[in-house]
Amino acid sequence: MAKSPKSKSNIAAENRKARFNYEIIDTLEAGLVLTGTEVKSLRLGKAMIAESYATEEDGEIWLINSYVPEYLQANRFNHEPKRRRKLLVHKTQRNRLAGAVQRDGMTLVPLKIYFNDQGRAKLELAVAKGKNAPDKRESMKERDWNRQKQRVMKEAGRD
Repeated sequence: MAKSPKSKSNIAAENRKARFNYEIIDTLEAGLVLTGTEVKSLRLGKAMIAESYATEEDGEIWLINSYVPEYLQANRFNHEPKRRRKLLVHKTQRNRLAGAVQRDGMTLVPLKIYFNDQGRAKLELAVAKGKNAPDKRESMKERDWNRQKQRVMKEAGRD
């Protein structure tokens, strides 16, 4: 299991719909290969990973379709906002991820990009299985029931 960030202020981008659209099987923390302007832009918190995914190509894991906006003060030294970004994972982790995708039909979904205690950008990556419509309805029912249960417990505690 990947260690999640301690405070919300460290989170640069979050994929909030991932847990609704996918059943999360396993998570891991991966490093990102970024340029200087990408790091500065991430610190502003305007990045989006909602439509992105990761894939294995030529023995490396790549983050595809993530959006990190240009850093306005960088002028001509700026980066391309939708470029492919290399993920840094151990060889055993890479083999396990690639095997899950090829063998079991899983998907590699980014959950969040955050800065760890050393100030390095990290990506929380999930091995996930897509949910179909009935599974999504069941998730919504369960979430509503938990909210209602909390409300009743809170009201019962006040009396």
